[in-house]
Amino acid sequence: MKNILFVASECVPFIKTGGLADVAGALPKALDKSRYDVRVVLPDYTCIPEKYRGQFQYVDSFQMELGGLGRVYVGVMTCRVEGITYYFIDNEHYFGGDKPYGDLLWDIEKFCFFSKAALSILPTVGFRPDVIHCHDWQAGLVPVFLHEMFRDNPFYRGIRTVVTIHNLRFQGVWDIPAMKRFTGLPDRAFTPDRLEFHRDANMLKGGLVYADRITTVSGTYAWEIQQPSYGEGLDGLLRAKSGTLSGILNGIDYDIYDPVTDRKLYANYDKNGVRQGKAANKAALQRELALPEDPEVMMVGMITRLTDQKGLDLVERVMDWLLTSRIQLVIIGTGDKKYEDLFRRYEWERKEKVSANIYFNDDRAHKLYAAADAMLMPSLFEPCGLTQLISLRYGTVPIVRETGGLKDTVEPYNEYVQTGTGFSFANYNAEEMLDTIFYAERVFYDTRSCWDEMVRRGMEQDFSWRSSAQAYQSLYDQLG
Repeated sequence: MKNILFVASECVPFIKTGGLADVAGALPKALDKSRYDVRVVLPDYTCIPEKYRGQFQYVDSFQMELGGLGRVYVGVMTCRVEGITYYFIDNEHYFGGDKPYGDLLWDIEKFCFFSKAALSILPTVGFRPDVIHCHDWQAGLVPVFLHEMFRDNPFYRGIRTVVTIHNLRFQGVWDIPAMKRFTGLPDRAFTPDRLEFHRDANMLKGGLVYADRITTVSGTYAWEIQQPSYGEGLDGLLRAKSGTLSGILNGIDYDIYDPVTDRKLYANYDKNGVRQGKAANKAALQRELALPEDPEVMMVGMITRLTDQKGLDLVERVMDWLLTSRIQLVIIGTGDKKYEDLFRRYEWERKEKVSANIYFNDDRAHKLYAAADAMLMPSLFEPCGLTQLISLRYGTVPIVRETGGLKDTVEPYNEYVQTGTGFSFANYNAEEMLDTIFYAERVFYDTRSCWDEMVRRGMEQDFSWRSSAQAYQSLYDQLG
């Protein structure tokens, strides 16, 4: 039996702001329980819903040295959900409030605390991992602390580390004096070949330098981040460590996302009844959103953060042209105020064509996956992307830019040999995106049987965690 510890800043079902939470929640459940004892350590945020917090049990508490901050309180809570043991690092000073993240400097201080505490609690809870799997910059200092401050303790000797990059844009960068104060790490850790980054300190870089293996969430993204255009200043380091870098595609939880059993839908369906099922869901959603009830119109969805990374600048440029065609556009998400206001304005001006849901509502997102005919994802970069995987599961055809996980998971439609599961465009260009959307509309309206076969092919794809879990198991086994 191999012991694996996940260290993550968020995890379904307790707390979620993005895809990281889905991975930290689903992957441990997908690993072979007869071969791996997988446990997860998280911050004990006070904003975790009471229905979960009420299940937490107190384990222990102690004082921990944290650099120039002195001795700080570390509480340990635990609970077990669906066969997985979770540990929660309790410190209301750091993890109080109504949301998990906030001011960057404060986040950096609290995740310095979290990373050291995640290691410090292990003797207390009686769990010695063979591999610690660290997720994103919030857990980036775990390998650094392990090698610099715990290496002389026999309990920790021989523990291996994996760092997974979910989004390289976010790295946890601040000035070196502050980082020394928050961590107590020695001067040798802040050299250019370790944490130093343009005269500042970089938490994710530290994790990448000290980790035994690095993974990211798709094969194409693993290649892209070794190029200057996607490398966010770390492409040189990632090229140097390319021998220990691999891309393992994320999966989705097929129990949560299943149109046959999803209780959030107006009507359930499988691949044999997908056309009738989607028509029923579309009609009900049109009523709910006060859109004209038109069973024949092509409904295009966007479930996304409203930021430049997600290609919203391209959408902004062509909205007027796009709305000359026969579509209904339904947006769900929050983000930059300029995009929130943009879609609100278009909804006000074009109520018959645009529904702007400027909040995130999981129930409505599920309904849109089932009701929409196509899902637009024109991302500037996309490490993996889960929206297109869920869309394929629900018979919704993705329209994507060929980047990262979007390129790896959506096969472009070929009308001559009738293959493909979606539509894609290569260049980050608004007109190219618009041409691709118009092409998708032509197939939808003019050759509906071809569209329906494409839907069926998409629904037959397997993007569950099964194959991804096997890849991670192989990685853990390679580490000894």
